[in-house]
Parts: sequence; structure tokens; C-alpha cells
Amino acid sequence: MPKRKSLKTGILFRLIIPLIFFISLESVLSYFVTLHYVDKTYDGWLLDSARSLAQEIKVKDADIIVELPPAALEIIKWDDLDKTYFKISSATKGLLAGDALVPEAVEPVDWAHPVFFKADINGEPVRVVSMQVLKKETPDKLFVHVAETLNKRQQMMIDILLADLIPQFVLVVIASLCLLIGLKRGLQPLHVLADKITQRSSRDLSPIQEAHVFLEVRALTDTINGLFERLTIAIDAQQQFIANAAHQLRTPLAGLVVQAERALREQDLSAMKPALLQMQNSADRLSHTVTQLLVLAKSGPIDGMNELKPVNLYSVIKAVCIDWVPKALQRRIELSLESSEHSIFILGDEILLGELLTNLLDNAITYGYKGGNIVVKLNHFPTASLTVEDDGPGIPDSEKNKIFERFYRMPNSPGNGCGLGLAIVKEIADLHKAYLELDTITTGGTRIVVVFAKTTS
Repeated sequence: MPKRKSLKTGILFRLIIPLIFFISLESVLSYFVTLHYVDKTYDGWLLDSARSLAQEIKVKDADIIVELPPAALEIIKWDDLDKTYFKISSATKGLLAGDALVPEAVEPVDWAHPVFFKADINGEPVRVVSMQVLKKETPDKLFVHVAETLNKRQQMMIDILLADLIPQFVLVVIASLCLLIGLKRGLQPLHVLADKITQRSSRDLSPIQEAHVFLEVRALTDTINGLFERLTIAIDAQQQFIANAAHQLRTPLAGLVVQAERALREQDLSAMKPALLQMQNSADRLSHTVTQLLVLAKSGPIDGMNELKPVNLYSVIKAVCIDWVPKALQRRIELSLESSEHSIFILGDEILLGELLTNLLDNAITYGYKGGNIVVKLNHFPTASLTVEDDGPGIPDSEKNKIFERFYRMPNSPGNGCGLGLAIVKEIADLHKAYLELDTITTGGTRIVVVFAKTTS
């Protein structure tokens, strides 16, 4: 079972993680900036000590003398936290004064400026400054080296970083708490909405009240209200469909019962024959009605499971026309097919498209004149369209807005239909986003055109 995701946790992480990232980045930058300025400050003091020692170098009679009274050495080396080392040397005489273990800068070095570098003395890291001292009285090269351990530098680094990072850490904690509280309060309307929907009965599909709903949540409530509205329409349509179907099925079933009782009362087989014929007619009518009801249920919006695929409309129409030729011939009606192309592809359901033409041909053959003509036309330009023309009595203008309604039959209509044929045509056309055109042709017959929205290559 997949782990459920929390909206609150997701939002919180999306806010906290960038905050922690930027504060961490700022801390790293603060470390290097602090290190630079701490080194700059203490390097200045270290250079001052080297310059003070350089002033103690004297040249008398070509002899180099370093005068370092104890008081001066105490000033240079006095420090509570760090150890200070120094060395004064010359290029020809070597060590003149100080500590021999003080490291020197690695050649080549540009002695035009003091040189700072890091090294180790007795296993302790130190910061060293080396500088060259020029004396006019001697051509010898003189050098001063001063080294100091890093305790004061590290202590200052820690103090500065703590002063910088502790407030930032407190800020992250406070911001996280504020975000958590804000998210909890911000998501409260969703919990209230969920509680309201949970408390509803399964029959309550009334719209959710949006008076106290936030603007961002309103998009959700609008979607839910739209779903409720569609469900209400679908349920109403389903209930109406069931009521109408029950009404239409009641008549042939009642006829079957009556004729069965009549047949049972008869003793002679020949006397039973009329009742049996009526039972057969009722059974045929019942079968036809059930078939049309199933097609109507499949094509209606309640199902919603029809997957539209590329279909060769010409192949479907041709196959249906061939199937209906025998019935047309029974009434001496000539059925013909005219098409501008032999391959016209649309997005559709092959079975439902066949049912659409089946019902159009059934109506045309049933209500058309014997010895008449039915023409099926299929065009691809400017868009795919299917036309069925007959030369029957036609449809009065007063009935044109009613004939596509379910279970509606025109007064004095021949045959024993149930008024579902053209309703099925309308449902299937709507499913394919096609529209219907109903006209009366000049000869008095009826022309029904199904215009499809778009063809596919």
C-alpha cells in the first residue's frame, strides 16, 4: 500500500529546506569572510612586531648588532593565549638572534612586501610573517621572522561565528514554529470542508456553501459542486430512464401474460394459434425494446466508458447498409449508398456508429412508402457527414423538436416502435460531438444529416 502524503508536511518541507539551505550557505560565507578579516587584523599586529624587531638591528663598523633588552623581549613575547617566536638572520651570517626553529618562507619570494604563511612549530600551527630589512651600511641581506600560534585567532573566529549563527538558528526555530502554526490554521478550512462532506448523507448532493471558504479552497469547492451537479443530472437521467423503460416494458409483458392466459384456456391447437402469434409479436416487441434500451444506456452520459478510436466511417456505413438491404427489399424499397471517399476516418465507437445508422434506416424503412427510395450519402468535405434521405410522408414542423425525445412517437405512427430510435441517434451523435440537421426534401420525404466535428488522418 503506497504511503500517504501529507499536504502540511509537503508545504513545510518546501519552505523549511530552502530556508535551511540559504542559512547554511550564509554561514559558510560568514566563516570565510570572518577568517579573512581575523587574519587581516592579527596579521597587522604580527607585522608590527616584525617591524619593531627590525628597528633593533644596528650596523657598527660593518658589524651587524641586534640589541634586544629583556624588557623589549617581554613585550614581544608576552601573551596570555598564544606563544610568539621570532628570528633575525642574515644571508651570510645565518642566525643573529631569536629562535632557530622559526620557519622561513620558501623561495622564490618577492621580498618587496612582507610575506605571510602558515607553518608548524613543535607540532602547533602558527602564522608566520617574514620581511627583508635593508641597511645602507651593509650589503648583507637581513631578515626578520615572527611566528605566533593561532589560539587568539580561533577564539575570535568562534566568538564571531557564534554571535552570527546563534541568532540564525533561533530564527530558523521560530520561523519553523510560525510556519507550522500558520499551516495548521491555513489548512483548517480543508478539514472543516472534509467534515461537512463526511456528515452528508449519500442522497445529499446540494452545493457546498462557499461563504466562509478561502479563495484558494474555492477552486476545490467549485470542482466538487460541479461534480455534485453532474451527478444530480446523471442520477435524475438514470431514474427517468428506469421509469420510462419500466413503462415501455410493462405493455408487451402485460400482452404476453394476457395471451398466455388465453392460450391456456383453449383446448385445440388451432384455437391457440392466434394467441401464440400475439405472444410472438409481444416477444419481438419486447426484444426490440430491450435491445434499444441497452444501446441507449451505452451511448448515454451515465456510462461514460466509451473509448473513441480512429474508425473508417465508410466501412461501418457500408456494412450496415448491406445488412439492411433484405429488409428494404421486403417493402420493395431501393436502398443505395453514395460516398465521396472509400476511407473517411473519424474518432468514434464502431458499434455505436453502426447503431446510429441502423436506427436511421429502421425509421426510414418503417415509415417510408412501399416501392420508395432511401439514399445514404457519406461526404468528407468540408467535414465528415452522414445523410439519410427517404421519400416518405416527412415530419411535420410541429414535431421536429419532439422526435428526438425518448419514448416519443408521433400521433398515428405506423408500426409498433417504442419511440427510442431517434433518441438513440441523438445520444450517439452527442457522444461523438456531432450535430443533427433535420430537413424536408422537395419530394416530401425526410433528410437527416449527421455532421461530425473533425476527421482524423
